Amino acid sequence: MLVAIKAAFDSWAFPAPVTLALLLIACVYLRGWLHLRKAFPHMISIAQIAAFVSGLSAVWIAIGSPIKVLDDELLTFHMVQHLLLMAVAPPLILLGSPIMPLLHGVPQRLVREVLGAIFRLKAVQWVGRFAAHPAFCLLAASFAVIAWHYPPLFELGLKSDRWHQVEHAFFLTTGLLFWWPVVQPWPSVARWPRWSTPLYLFIATLPCDALSAFLAFCDRVVYRSYAATPHLVGVSPLGDQEFAGALMWVSVTFIYLVPAVVVTIQLLSPSRLHPSGKEQFEPQRSIRASSAEAL
Repeated sequence: MLVAIKAAFDSWAFPAPVTLALLLIACVYLRGWLHLRKAFPHMISIAQIAAFVSGLSAVWIAIGSPIKVLDDELLTFHMVQHLLLMAVAPPLILLGSPIMPLLHGVPQRLVREVLGAIFRLKAVQWVGRFAAHPAFCLLAASFAVIAWHYPPLFELGLKSDRWHQVEHAFFLTTGLLFWWPVVQPWPSVARWPRWSTPLYLFIATLPCDALSAFLAFCDRVVYRSYAATPHLVGVSPLGDQEFAGALMWVSVTFIYLVPAVVVTIQLLSPSRLHPSGKEQFEPQRSIRASSAEAL
């Protein structure tokens, strides 16, 4: 097993385009944060910056690290990729409240003349409202999980690098959509009452549970590409599939449970976790107003 893993690491090439793209996004975010900090020192906390950077790091680990090579060897590593792109990176990125820092990190002329013109289009606004609706976010994420694990489509991603990239983009995009109503970063607007968030998260676990149970308890290898490869690293194809299913079930359960518990505590303790006071919201109102003017 160690020999096969070493061989996979040796065949790994440093992904310069992906790394540079993620570093550029991080630099734009930090530039915007420094700009905002001059007027509102406490608007974006260090913890939020750390969350955003951690989210970008999770994306890099999924599509740029040696895991990208090992996903052809074991379904388990492929499942790790999917979990990072859908359940780990998106909530961390959104917890960093990325929209305002990114808007203030790019040249403001570009924001006003290009992005502003695009975002003012009624069609774009309608698409934005539709895509941010919790029902659509839930359905999109569920569809991504089921569709991309359908054997013919899954095999297509394994055999074609281009389709594999499409798969990764699909997972990351639907992951961001799914977590948008949960995290609710600016400029999101609550479409459903907050008490529905734990129910939203519970419903989202159902397609994942069904898929993970199928992989864990199926008595045959579902994806033929892994039928011959895993034995090279000392793991049977069926054992690898069972472990991948169990990993998905456990990871999704606990990852979705954490925000459900946090939201429940907030709902049960509103006076303690949501202090009142007009001054608390003034900086947010001001910065949102400035961002709206820029657009």
